[in-house]
Amino acid sequence: MNVPLWFVVLVVSVLGVQLARPPRWLVALLLLGGYLVAHSVLAPVVAALLD
Repeated sequence: MNVPLWFVVLVVSVLGVQLARPPRWLVALLLLGGYLVAHSVLAPVVAALLD
């Protein structure tokens, strides 16, 4: 069974928000921070750390 990665990330994030109940500002901050880091000069550094 092949499931797209975006679908798995969506399901895990929805379940995580429902089960852990983090504040909405924290979810927004993490999404915005991830977006900004992914489109900055730090992206290769983060990618090297994750590999």
